[in-house]
Amino acid sequence: MKLLSLLAFLPLSLLAEEEGFKPLFNGTDLSGWVPCNVAADTFSVKDGMIVTNGMPIGFMRTEKMYENFIIELDWQHMKDAGNSGVFIWGEGLPAPGVPYARGIEVQILDLGYAKNKGANEWFTTHGDIFPIWGATMTPTGKVAKSGVRSFPSKELTLPSPQWNHYRVECNNGEIKLSVNGELVTTGKDSNPKKGFLCLESEGSECHFKNVRIKELPSTGATEAQTARGYEGFAQLFNGKDMGGWKPAAEGAWTSDGVAFRAVPGAQFAGKNLTSEKEYGDFTLCVDWCVKDKTAIEGAGIVLRGLPGALVGIYNGEIGSGAVGGTAPALKADLEIGKWNRFFITVKGKRVTVELNEKVVAKDVELEGLPARGSIVLTHPGTGVEFQNVFLKEEK
Repeated sequence: MKLLSLLAFLPLSLLAEEEGFKPLFNGTDLSGWVPCNVAADTFSVKDGMIVTNGMPIGFMRTEKMYENFIIELDWQHMKDAGNSGVFIWGEGLPAPGVPYARGIEVQILDLGYAKNKGANEWFTTHGDIFPIWGATMTPTGKVAKSGVRSFPSKELTLPSPQWNHYRVECNNGEIKLSVNGELVTTGKDSNPKKGFLCLESEGSECHFKNVRIKELPSTGATEAQTARGYEGFAQLFNGKDMGGWKPAAEGAWTSDGVAFRAVPGAQFAGKNLTSEKEYGDFTLCVDWCVKDKTAIEGAGIVLRGLPGALVGIYNGEIGSGAVGGTAPALKADLEIGKWNRFFITVKGKRVTVELNEKVVAKDVELEGLPARGSIVLTHPGTGVEFQNVFLKEEK
C-alpha cells in the first residue's frame, strides 16, 4: 500500500519512465514530427500543447515507424462538431486523390458532430476504429452496419472544450481503444501493422497534450505488412494557395490548399502552371483527375521546362503516360472521374513513368532535355485537377 501511495504522487515524467513510456511530444516544439501535406502553421505548439488549426485538411506524422506499442494522449476540441483523428500505421504520403494517409484511423470527433450531421449507422463520435484508403482491418466487438467499422461499446467522450484521454494498444495488427479509462473499441487483422503515427487536421481547431508511447516487442511484420515510407519526398505546394507556382494567366487556375484545378475554358488552353524552382534529377509524385469524357489534348506534366518533354494525360484509347510522344506500354488509367497517381523518375535524359503502380514507360530517352528546369502542369482548356504533388530530389 505504501508503494502504491508513493507512485500516485510521483511526477508524470518519472512514472512514464518507470512504465517504459517515452514522450512523443516534448512540450516545446514539433521535434520528432514531420508535416506531410499541410501548411507551415497548420500544426503549432502553444502552452505545452500541439495545436492544429484544421486548415488545410491533411496530417502530420512521426519521424519513425512503429510496429507494436501503446500510445496515450489527451485531446480537446475547441468548437462544437470538431473533427480530427489519429492514424495508426500510416504511410508517408497521402493516398491517391485524398489528403489522408492509408492506415487505420482512430476517430476523434466532438459530440456535436453526430447531432449536426444526423446520427447514422456508419459513424459515432465516441471512438470508432476503421481502415482508410486501402488499409484493411477486421472489426470486432460492436460492429457498424456497414461492416467495416468497430463501434465503441460505451459512449464516454466528453463534449468540447473538455479534455478526453485515449489509450490505444496496438499489437500484431490488433487495436484496443480505451476512452477516459475504459476499454470500448477493438479491431484485429490490420494491414499494414507497422507504420507512422499521424495526427489529423480536418477543418477545425483541436489540441493534443501528454502524447507518449511505450514500444512493445516486435511480432515480425513483413514488408507486405509495413506501410510505405516514401522517405525524402517534400510537398511542392504551401498547403494554402499557389505559392511556389506561377500561373500563366489570371483566373486560369484555382487552389484550395488540397488541389490545383485548371479552370475550364478554351481561352485558358496553354496557360500553364509553372514551378518557381528548377530541378535536376528527381522522382515526382502527382495525382490527377479528368472529370470530362470529352477528349483532351496537351494535358500532362512538362519536365525541366522543355515543352517536348511532356508526360501526357490522355482520356482516350491509348491511355496516359506517353513520354515525349512515345506511347505508353499499356493503359493503366482508372475510369473517368477517378484519381490517378503518377510517379515520374527523371535521371539524366531518361524518364520512367509509373501510373497506378504499373510501369507504362521505362527509361525513355529525351534528347535535348536540359540538366535542370521547372516542372509545368499544363492547361488543356478543359477541367483537369492535380493534387498530392510531392518531389524527391535524386543526388
